Amino acid sequence: MTTQLIILILLLGLVAGIMSGLVGIGGGIILVPALVYFLHYTQHQAQGTSLGVLTFPVVILGFLKYYYDSKRTGEPIDFRVVGLLAVGFVIGGYFGSSLALKIDKEMLRKIFAVVLLYTAAKLLRLDEAVLQFFKKSA
Repeated sequence: MTTQLIILILLLGLVAGIMSGLVGIGGGIILVPALVYFLHYTQHQAQGTSLGVLTFPVVILGFLKYYYDSKRTGEPIDFRVVGLLAVGFVIGGYFGSSLALKIDKEMLRKIFAVVLLYTAAKLLRLDEAVLQFFKKSA
């Protein structure tokens, strides 16, 4: 690996880590497109790399920060919910990755893009704006 590539990868990790800590996105929204664009990874490589980054040691510091702050403010994180979500996430991650490996990389890229667009539209409440527009038009 060249020094330039190492610096680029570290910067991508830094940005993904900041975004993950800031809004809890898990890094995939940043990492997957960045790996495809900057490192010319296939969609499969990018998604697998993103999942590899999400291993326990990486996310523990962000989790602990939220845990202690939530506890301090009287709104603690429920470990039962964390545990149950983790079980579902592990099982879902296995089956989801098995399914992804059966899908053509170009189709997988399109599915990923649609998921990102849908998420953005919901977060921006564009669906509500469209409904309001049609109600006023009717």
